[in-house]
Amino acid sequence: MWQRFSFYDVRVICHYLGTLIFFMAAVMTVPLLTALLCQEWEPAARYANSIGVALVVGALLRFMRIEPGRLGRRQALVVTGLAWIVLALIASLPLYASGHYATYLDALFDGVSGLTTTGASVIVDLDHLSNADNMFRFMMHLVGGLGLIVVALSLGLFGKRGGASLYTSEGRSEHVVPNVVQTTRYIARVTLMCIGIATIILAVFMLVSGMGPVRSVLHAFWVSVSGFVTGGFAPMSGSIMYYQSLPIEFVLMVLMILGSINFVVFAEVGRGRVGMFFRDIETKTMIIWIAVMTAIFTAALSQSALFSDLPALLRRGMFMIVSAFTTTGFQTVTSNQMTTIFTSGAFISIALLMAVGGGAGSTSGGIKFSRVGIIYKSVVSTVKEALAPDSARVVVDYNHVGRRVLTPEIVKSAMTVFILFIITYALGALVGIAHGFDATQAIFESVAMTSNGGLLSGLVSPGMPPTLELFYMFQMWAGRLEFVTLLALVVEVVVSLVPQKKSR
Repeated sequence: MWQRFSFYDVRVICHYLGTLIFFMAAVMTVPLLTALLCQEWEPAARYANSIGVALVVGALLRFMRIEPGRLGRRQALVVTGLAWIVLALIASLPLYASGHYATYLDALFDGVSGLTTTGASVIVDLDHLSNADNMFRFMMHLVGGLGLIVVALSLGLFGKRGGASLYTSEGRSEHVVPNVVQTTRYIARVTLMCIGIATIILAVFMLVSGMGPVRSVLHAFWVSVSGFVTGGFAPMSGSIMYYQSLPIEFVLMVLMILGSINFVVFAEVGRGRVGMFFRDIETKTMIIWIAVMTAIFTAALSQSALFSDLPALLRRGMFMIVSAFTTTGFQTVTSNQMTTIFTSGAFISIALLMAVGGGAGSTSGGIKFSRVGIIYKSVVSTVKEALAPDSARVVVDYNHVGRRVLTPEIVKSAMTVFILFIITYALGALVGIAHGFDATQAIFESVAMTSNGGLLSGLVSPGMPPTLELFYMFQMWAGRLEFVTLLALVVEVVVSLVPQKKSR
């Protein structure tokens, strides 16, 4: 039975949100140091001021300090649900003050996009953005891709209280090791290792291509972060097209694929259980799904003049496929080319790839391969039950870090999230159509926002209707939380606000 939040609950929630705002202030020190090192004095002042605002707001929330016991499931859901919005509001302050956003709403849109690793942007004149502001955009990707709660837990910001509740409230249910803090630290360690190696490799390629040493290192780090956490922000308006380098594109494709793999599967491979990776339901679903969609995409794209020759088809087409199914959002073709040169079949194929996304427990968004695989297994189970004798007991199993038996609870969970994604995709498309945009583009953009995909068809741009912009922010938020946390938060708030009937 739903209960109202007590004043104690509110104090606990404020306590944890204040801690997370302090954490955001710490994140802002990275662009502040970048500004000082690059002698960018105006951005340095902006980030110093923003850190001050974050510390004041965080301190005000922490003034309600109590010594909470173990954080309850209800409280954890509210903390997690609100954290993405509260921290986006804080993050948007230095972005808006940069002068590269037409309105504060545009800056907030990029704050939400950055933290949810959607990668869609409405920034103006990106090519002349300061190094400090670019650094902050990719730091938002880094902490958002790992998960705000995961990073906070890995750093021990919440102590030993409420770790398990917070971890599961962010849409994570699998543990690399039994201890939550050790699991989050493993995730952070793997991420930093992959980003570090990729940064070194890409910096070398960029140096060879003629970029300066400092610029090469910065760009290499930024696109490595964005690639592994499947974010999609790029330091230049041309996205990955700016580099005009096949080696860079290849490294980023590998990095995006690694970012779309479940961290639990990473751990199993690290323990030498390579065979488990290929037996896993996520891997099997991914191989089948990507093979089918690649065949459809290739057949559709071969009819386009831009991709009529095999080298162009392999280079640009494969990169776009990887960028789409990992929900990264890097582009090697422009949004205008996607809507004018891509055939309708190729355009829809990209949308479908984004809609499903990558592996559960990874940095990618979308419905996830595991849910698609479970739903397929459920269909198989239903068919078997229909064909089996009445006395027979049908058991369907699957591999996911070991053999598991398909249960109604697992199927219900997968179907619930699947249906909620489909409904949100449809609602976003209707909202886009209601604003007068083409139906195909509205569908594509809605899928990109909800799946945190970032590939854009042109609707997301500076000066877009504020109502559409707000709805897209809601979609990014809902998709990142995978709906369950969001719905629980809405119910908790409504129940707490609705007046209770006095008992006689």
